[in-house]
Amino acid sequence: MTHEIPADARAHIDDLAAFVEASPSSYHAAEEAARRLQAGGFARLAEADAWELSAGGRYVVVREGSVIAFALPAAVAPTTPFRIVGAHTDSPGFKLKPRPTTTGPGGWWQLGWEVYGGPLLNSWLDRELCLAGRLVMLDGAEHRVRTGPLARIPQLAIHLDRQVNEGLTLDKQRHTAPVWGLGEAESADILAVLAREADVDPAQIGGIDVVAADTQPPRTFGADDALFASGRLDNLLSTHAGLVAIADIRPTDTIAMFAAFDHEEIGSATRSGAAGPFHEEVLTRILTAFGATAEDRARSFAASLHISSDVGHAIHPNYADRHDTANQPVAGGGPILKINANQRYATDAHGAAEWNAACQSADVPTQEFVSNNALPCGSTIGPISATRLGIRTVDVGVPILSMHSARELTSVLDPWYLSRAMGSVLAR
Repeated sequence: MTHEIPADARAHIDDLAAFVEASPSSYHAAEEAARRLQAGGFARLAEADAWELSAGGRYVVVREGSVIAFALPAAVAPTTPFRIVGAHTDSPGFKLKPRPTTTGPGGWWQLGWEVYGGPLLNSWLDRELCLAGRLVMLDGAEHRVRTGPLARIPQLAIHLDRQVNEGLTLDKQRHTAPVWGLGEAESADILAVLAREADVDPAQIGGIDVVAADTQPPRTFGADDALFASGRLDNLLSTHAGLVAIADIRPTDTIAMFAAFDHEEIGSATRSGAAGPFHEEVLTRILTAFGATAEDRARSFAASLHISSDVGHAIHPNYADRHDTANQPVAGGGPILKINANQRYATDAHGAAEWNAACQSADVPTQEFVSNNALPCGSTIGPISATRLGIRTVDVGVPILSMHSARELTSVLDPWYLSRAMGSVLAR
């Protein structure tokens, strides 16, 4: 027996798998989150409408690939603070270019796409990929689209590259173009395929935001089925954990909020990213609905807390030297508290105390992550949100292997632990 997996953890991982399957793009993830919340009693808000919010009400709003949900206490006031769990909906991979249909020698139909973020390119080779995202028509109507398995990036056979196992180097332009059909070049038209899937007229497509996603289903495996492999765990794992955490929260003294943003993998500096105005606008509109002044807003933010959750690095058994010698998060050991002296993570001592208290209250184990000094860490929405809003922010996550691979790996226990800890934060 490697791990004793509670039934609730099994149920959580099955639901995470279903959420990943429903979310091949950030647009699908935001809509799936909103759909689930609406089914649970959250009212859908439109940004262009006047908001009429009621004390004790629960609401959700979507901006493109981002989603924010919040639950108000019965005694909400102009200075009521927020308890926020944050994540992101996008994942590294590939995004279609304009004029995406191309052809190659041998009658192969291919696709033109850009690298999105920082994927492990080799992990995308020889996988059946779908295309998913949105089509925007000339009249402004928007349609979600998702194909079945359609494209594959074929690796060169070892017979044609005898040194490949000595070091694989992929040219991002020449070597990542997928194949998706055979035939006369005049017959190849990926936009027609996408239009057919969305049941729209291809001549009326005015713009596209379409990405690739692996079609292999998520699954548990290993001894006692204690491991979980899936595409897009970075960061649908945290998005799902926050979604589950807020679903049943009925706060008494704070405003509970779940916020998942698009475009983290490319810097967040967009209208729907964490560096954009969406989050601040929603926070301000909530307080304004209850008569808040600028002074009230400042007091609310000063007493608020934001838990920024993104996946982190479990110690890798084959590369232990890449980790700090003392802080080595283990899979199944609980969510991680991310700390960085240069504030690549936003955690400070007060935030760490808040997080540790919440984990203790939820009976959830927690562990710390800090980088090997010779290998600077990445960053998250945490420092971006803290800088923009001035709200105390703590960076946390779940330890995984193969981060930014087309298929990542975690423990069955840790996503459940994370969601319980988030629930404790929101309920405090």
